[in-house]
Amino acid sequence: MVHSADFIQESLPDGGNILRFSGNLAIATIGDLDSRLHALSDSVMQIDLGDVTHIDTVGAWLIYRTAKQSGAQIVNAHMDAARLIEAVSGVDQTESIAPVRRSTLAHFLGEIGEGVVVAFTTLLHFLGFVGQVVKASAILILHPGRFRWHSVVQHFDMVGVRALGIIGLMSFLIGIVIAQQGAVQLRQFGAEVFTINLVGRLTFRELGILMTAIMVAGRSGSAFAAQIGTMKITEEIDAMRTIGVVPAEALVVPRVIAAVIMMPLLGIYASLMAIIGGGLLCWIILEIPPATFVIRLREVTPMTDFWIGMIKAPVFGAIIAMAGCFQGMQVEGNSEQVGLKTTAAVVQAIFLVIVLDAFFAVFFSEIGWD
Repeated sequence: MVHSADFIQESLPDGGNILRFSGNLAIATIGDLDSRLHALSDSVMQIDLGDVTHIDTVGAWLIYRTAKQSGAQIVNAHMDAARLIEAVSGVDQTESIAPVRRSTLAHFLGEIGEGVVVAFTTLLHFLGFVGQVVKASAILILHPGRFRWHSVVQHFDMVGVRALGIIGLMSFLIGIVIAQQGAVQLRQFGAEVFTINLVGRLTFRELGILMTAIMVAGRSGSAFAAQIGTMKITEEIDAMRTIGVVPAEALVVPRVIAAVIMMPLLGIYASLMAIIGGGLLCWIILEIPPATFVIRLREVTPMTDFWIGMIKAPVFGAIIAMAGCFQGMQVEGNSEQVGLKTTAAVVQAIFLVIVLDAFFAVFFSEIGWD
């Protein structure tokens, strides 16, 4: 039977009191000992632990605190009790520890440095991942029997067909916004007819493909990251490696191919929907008939604008798919990582798409495709 901790108070011949503890000084058996010690008002000269059968860290801290507050001497402590009391005396919680102060500038520079290191590390890993995808694609070209056609068709449906509704609505509204804002500004100079130029060139050359890429990044890129990330957590990818299946060939290449093929088609569809939205507003607000709108559109929109969009679209599709798959492959540990990497996939894809769009704009301007 384990005896609860207790103490008795006795008077010393030369004055003062002695506390004689007994029983099991452990956290489970201390009970109201702490409150009783706090209630003591007489001075304590000694603390006798001769009758203590067992003591743990909590009990040692209780004895040490009482002895320190009253200035008492601890006597008759057995070896384990003396060792624990000495240990807890080295971590006196009553002593304040000055926090380490760091200047705001040092903290700011540290955050910038850490961000730069993370960005360059991620870029290097992403380039390595792109190399793995290129290698897997070359192997599939040499061994077409290993290619998973049904997976590509399935992702055609997810990337393209199921995105038609949201991309069509978004592009239609963007076309209306471009036409409305252009008409308001050009009306000041009596040049409302040039709204057609604005709608046609801006839609085919830039916004049709760019907004489609952003929508696909948020919709399909995030889905790729979440799917592959979940497979990493459930160890399905490790199981694929165990049976001799290369994850890049089975999971990444079909998604990349589906995105590369569907992006130009979605870009054309988005551009047409934006043209319809812009033409509808020109018909209602500027009273430009649809036939006149189409004729004027063909006159002022060069084919180079269309081809620029078609060149950018597959590149954007490949970047979006690889960013999503790359972040999915980075998932490790727990399900929280899936959400974090899915967010990172969307941010990374959109950032790379915008950077590449700026590069293409400068490049095509330099070669004379203005």
